Amino acid sequence: DLLKELKIDKNTLVLFAGDNGSALDPNSKTAQHFNQAANGLRGFKRQLTEGALRNAGIARWPGTVPAGQVRDEPWAFWDFLPTAAELAGASLPKDFHPDGLSLARFLKGGAAPRRECFYWELHEGKKKSQSIRFDHWKAIRPDVGAPLELYNLSSDAGESRDVAADHADILAKAEALIRREHVENPNWPVVAPSVPNGESRENR
Repeated sequence: DLLKELKIDKNTLVLFAGDNGSALDPNSKTAQHFNQAANGLRGFKRQLTEGALRNAGIARWPGTVPAGQVRDEPWAFWDFLPTAAELAGASLPKDFHPDGLSLARFLKGGAAPRRECFYWELHEGKKKSQSIRFDHWKAIRPDVGAPLELYNLSSDAGESRDVAADHADILAKAEALIRREHVENPNWPVVAPSVPNGESRENR
């Protein structure tokens, strides 16, 4: 209403999305007051399952964003910066390389940007988990040193069946992508617990 009152609604892009999926354990006393897991997705905030990550997003820009259109292609908040820069006609510094891709064409009804993968890393106390999504595959390492779990999101969005044992080639690709996407940082190390001989084993 305010945008219309100021007569700038047709020249303003409004994006609305949450920052994570379900916030509470569906079995908790509070969560039982509403059916937050009704979408069939597994997990909740501070995890790397789809129920913790996946959100709907809404975009409004009369005359530019096609009205009533529903799209399934995923994007992430790290796409916002390059999107805003392109739409504003601004240039990012040449030595700056954002993690995201511009959604400008996608928001206008075009194709989604082509990307190889989405990567997440979560540090919760001593637990350090990683996840990679590419094509319709999603791989999750629940903690350092743990084997990767693998899910086919096209047939199992609820991540109920770990198919890692059936797809050695896909698992190898996931491992390679995780190693490539992880960036070493002394404040956020992904290091396995010490082994008995006192040495540490790293699994990036």
